[in-house]
Formats: sequence, C-alpha cells, structure tokens
Amino acid sequence: MLSRTADSLFWMGRYIERAGNIARGMQVALRMSGLAGSLGGVHDEWRNLLVAAGAEPGFKAAGRPLKPESVIGWLALDNDNPSSIANCIEAARGNGRAVRTALTVDMWEALNDTWREMRARSGSAADADALPGFLDWVRARTLHFNGAAADTMLRDEGWLFVHLGVMLERADNTARLLDAKHRALSGPNAEGALAYAEWQALLRSVSALRSFQWLYHTRLQPNLIVELMLFRPELPRSLIACHRRVLHALEGVADRTGGRRGDPQRIAAEINDALAKGRVEDILSRGLHDWLTAQIDRNIELGNAIQTLYLNG
Repeated sequence: MLSRTADSLFWMGRYIERAGNIARGMQVALRMSGLAGSLGGVHDEWRNLLVAAGAEPGFKAAGRPLKPESVIGWLALDNDNPSSIANCIEAARGNGRAVRTALTVDMWEALNDTWREMRARSGSAADADALPGFLDWVRARTLHFNGAAADTMLRDEGWLFVHLGVMLERADNTARLLDAKHRALSGPNAEGALAYAEWQALLRSVSALRSFQWLYHTRLQPNLIVELMLFRPELPRSLIACHRRVLHALEGVADRTGGRRGDPQRIAAEINDALAKGRVEDILSRGLHDWLTAQIDRNIELGNAIQTLYLNG
C-alpha cells in the first residue's frame, strides 16, 4: 500500500474518533457545570475539557476568554481550532475522499453524509438549545462510521491503518480524560458529593458507568475507576484494551509489508508490557498525574514513530 494512502486512512480514523471524543467530553462538561453549582462546589470544568481535548494551548494562543460559550465554540465549530468537531469532520472527509476507492460504499456514505449534515448544522450547532442534540448526533455519527468500517471493510492493510488510527486516538483520549480528573481521583479533593459526581461523569464519558457496576458490584471508588480505565481489558476504551489493539494492528501491518518492523512495534510492545504489569496502588502512590503525563508522552512518541516508518513517503 502506498504511504499516502495509508496516511489518509490512518488520519481519517483518528479524526472521526476525535470528533466523537470531543462530543463526549462536552456532554460531561455541560452536566458537571450544572451539578457543581447545585452541590456548592468550585469547578474548572471548562478548563478540564480543554485539557482533555488537548486544546488548551491553542485556545490560550487564540486569546479566547475562559467562558463556557467560548470553550463550546472553540471545540465545536471554530475554524481556528484544527481539532474542533467541525474541522475534524472536514479533515476526515478530506482524507476519505483522497482514498475513496479504498473505502466501502457504506463507509463513504457514512462519512460523506456526516460532512453534509455538519455543514447544514454549523450555523446553530453551538446554540444553547441545539447543543445537546448536536452532541448526540456527533456521537451517533461516529458510531455509524465505526460500525460501517467494522462490518464492511476487508481485513487488509486499509482496515489495519483505519483501526490503528481509531485505537491510538482512543487511547490518547482515555489518558487525557483521566488526567483532567486526576484531582478528583487522588489527593484531598477525592471525596465528597462533588467528587462523586465527577467520578460518574468521567465514567459516562467513556460509556462505562454501567460497566463499572457490572464488574465491581459496589459504590464508585477512585482506585477502582482508575483500574477500570487503565487495566481492565473488558472495557473497550480502557488503556490496555486500546493498546492491545494498536499492537495487534501494527503486527498485522508488519506481516503485510514484508516484515517491516521498527520503533512502532517496539514502543507499542513496551507500553503493553508496562500496562500488563501495572498496579493501581503503585500509580496512585507515585502520583496519578505524573504517570498519565508520561503515558500521554509515550502515545505521542508512538504516533510519531508510526508516521515516520509507515506514513511518510
């Protein structure tokens, strides 16, 4: 497969996943912004949302005020934010169009229909009345595209690069979500009604509140939430589940490129080994924020290695 085709498929997967992840985060922020006031707590939910989306540096550089409407506009529609939902959908469709013949009819229709409707919605999507419905729509369209890919795409190099992009983006998002909430999970702020609401919101952001109850049969506890999101392979969005799929996809790519292996496989194997041996108690005692920051850096290192070996041509 030509590297430019692999690059377009990889980034198409990443951008679609990113749009859905940002929508999930915005839904949580909207819920928490209302709950914090009613519970009598001080919250910085909008800054947390920017951190979780990896969008805080760009937001500050653009000189936007840290107000709900500014953060919502920046993350949903702003043309100056390359990771806004609107720009992610635009970029995903552009990459898909460049490799149209590598996509199935169902994938292309899911992608193109999303792009068309996004353009129709862009004028009012961030309005207070329209925002909840818009965010539900983004999540549904992401699931639609992923379902079309899973159900109709040949399991060849094209599938592997799409899947690789989705899983790497998902792993990065899970780590960033946890990092944005690390104060509610460890330290003096990890108690009380507001902290409990934040735990619920965090689990909802990865569709895992019911999964937690199914697996643990107990009240929410910070150490168990961290364990679930980092180390439980049963949860599709846990860090270990995502990175196992990343490694599997990279091994598949190597097998289909004449054994072309290198830094991506090495880094992915190291990440998987560390996650397999990880213990929640050790991470919390050393500092959750520091551990997650190092993990996010490793995700970036892995992405760069994939770009260098397979996508730059």
